[in-house]
Amino acid sequence: MMIKLSLKQLAVYISLLVIGGGAGLLGSRYFMPQNRSFQELRNVTVVPSETAVPNMGRGQIGVAVGDNINFIAAAVQRTGPAVVRINATRKVANPISDALKNPLLRRFFGEDEQPIPQERIERGTGSGFILSEDGRLITNAHVVADTDTVQVTLKDGRTLEGKVMGVDSVTDVAVVKIPADKLPTVKLGNSQGLVPGQWAIAIGNPLGLDNTVTIGIISATDRTSTQVGVPDKRVSFIQTDAAINPGNSGGPLLNAQGEVIGINTAIRADAKGLGFAIPIDIAARIANELFTKGHAEHPFLGIEMVDLSPTKKQQINQENNLNLKQDTGIAIKQVLERSPAKQAGLSPGDIVQKINGRQVLTAAQLQKLVDSSSIGDILEIEVNRDGKNQNLKVHLGGYPQD
Repeated sequence: MMIKLSLKQLAVYISLLVIGGGAGLLGSRYFMPQNRSFQELRNVTVVPSETAVPNMGRGQIGVAVGDNINFIAAAVQRTGPAVVRINATRKVANPISDALKNPLLRRFFGEDEQPIPQERIERGTGSGFILSEDGRLITNAHVVADTDTVQVTLKDGRTLEGKVMGVDSVTDVAVVKIPADKLPTVKLGNSQGLVPGQWAIAIGNPLGLDNTVTIGIISATDRTSTQVGVPDKRVSFIQTDAAINPGNSGGPLLNAQGEVIGINTAIRADAKGLGFAIPIDIAARIANELFTKGHAEHPFLGIEMVDLSPTKKQQINQENNLNLKQDTGIAIKQVLERSPAKQAGLSPGDIVQKINGRQVLTAAQLQKLVDSSSIGDILEIEVNRDGKNQNLKVHLGGYPQD
């Protein structure tokens, strides 16, 4: 005998399965799985600073003021009041509703039941920090994506409605404005010249625990988007080993003086002690464009590139049907159709050697040169193709909106 279930009963059963298999959706989905899709890469980390660590004596770490205040505590006291919690709410498609549109499934359930809503509410929490006394904030794009307003909670306990003023998915930077004045602000540092081993202090709101502080070091700098596993992004990331958890995304990464040197952005779910942050020099520039124009512009070359090694060369030759001979250098794996690189004549298998007469040794260096250029600039690129050097001129375009 066929047993009929109500749509409401089915929704409950499926919801229990969904909750059991994916608890903490917004909190945990920001971790990057092994397939390294940036859509699931979130919640970030900390990064160290460029200044020397204050005075270290008697086995204690940088004791600077009194017996209980070391440089970490001093940095947090200076910057902590300007760190905020951001709660975002967005509507997403309801998979249960879509599934029940199948006529075959409808045979098992009553036709007169109230339909399941086609959308459900998804809530998430991230971090941010205040740039100006009149309420300008910066955070990650993925924290406020697909919503126009967010709830911003200050350290003093006030909760204000924030308006999302701009989102740049290319760098994962977004800006928010709240209606307030005379607010505490952060001091921006310099993310240029950071050295592995320097201190890094992170402040954020992991798991709803406001103003949580963790500390570590800068593990590496200039990690390319491809190395991090997000080739569609345009950031040379700072890598850190500071402890990070869901909810840290968008919070500041501080140096030993309490200056912001990065925005905590991404962690890897398939590893421990690996986190990444957006350098503040990039983030501040993008934030300024978002506040003034509502969008950010990015010069676009249109290639996928990789730093060569003997092992990498063999892998690329096999996967891309190329015949690379060099064991070192910057190899072009792919050239996008209708891109400036394609129009200039760049091809997969080319080894990039110089940009505007300047030697480039790594993909990170090349990307920085492109990012520091402007749309419409002409780059003269010297490549080695089949053992012969060629010079090609590329007119940089704008990053495609799609």
